[in-house]
Amino acid sequence: MITYYFRTVKDDALKEVSDIRTGVWIHVSKASEEELTNLFEKLALDTDLIEDALDFFEVPRMERSQGATYFFTRYPYNEQKEDTDTAPLLIVMGESFVMTVVQRDVPQFKQFIEGKEVVHTTQKTKLFLQLMEAITDSFERQLHTLRRSVHKDRAQLRRIGNKEIERFVTYEHRLNDMVAALLPTSNALQQIAKGNHIHMYSDDMEYMNDLVIDNRQVVDSAGAVLKTIQNVRSATEAILTNNLNATIKTLTLLTILLTIPTIVASLYGMNVALPLENSPYAFWFVMFLIAILLAVVITTFRRKGYF
Repeated sequence: MITYYFRTVKDDALKEVSDIRTGVWIHVSKASEEELTNLFEKLALDTDLIEDALDFFEVPRMERSQGATYFFTRYPYNEQKEDTDTAPLLIVMGESFVMTVVQRDVPQFKQFIEGKEVVHTTQKTKLFLQLMEAITDSFERQLHTLRRSVHKDRAQLRRIGNKEIERFVTYEHRLNDMVAALLPTSNALQQIAKGNHIHMYSDDMEYMNDLVIDNRQVVDSAGAVLKTIQNVRSATEAILTNNLNATIKTLTLLTILLTIPTIVASLYGMNVALPLENSPYAFWFVMFLIAILLAVVITTFRRKGYF
């Protein structure tokens, strides 16, 4: 679906228009390759990039071709079909328009479309920065939620079980997706800030620098949370290994202690002539012998620090 949005600084609200005009925001959602081809040809854009725009696992980057800037990025999305927590977004900045190409709905854009956040499509650089800021903010909110969940589970480190470990694996997967999206996006933003790819006024330049800093901070924070998860996982492995070793040690000691009376009882259970077999105190002698042997073994183990 292709939707055209338009708003000047004099307009009261963002409105849909029927066709392309100067200063329009073209939002392309779930379009077919044929629709994209027709649109790219109509706007005199590089059709070689259509395949990249339709690739769900496209890596964030920036390209300049045929007078337009192509900014590939990713945004947080709860994807059920693909093994990823981000979806691709292409922002094309032409001479007189801004175009966004997505394969899934973009919840971050609803605030602009519904008028909750003011955007002027005729100010294309500022529009680009506002779109990117909305994506960065959504990553930051997601990171805040993940950090809180990780610290909550970390506080119960000794009670971590299989469910908690599975959650940590999920956290790590989401954080890796986040870093994989934000890090190249941050590099591409720095490339735009340092070059002449889009026209920027002094206010836009300051906005861009703030956006680059925000992206970098989210990347650093995600890396810190990843390190926390790795530390918790290492600590959990150490605790589980130590508990397993203690269990095996206890079972081994019990096996040794139970083996002694078993051997003595087995010897006196043989159908052959044995010492004291006719004595009325033979049973108590056997029990006394077992007790002495157990005491010697237990004393030896205690001296060696086994328990």
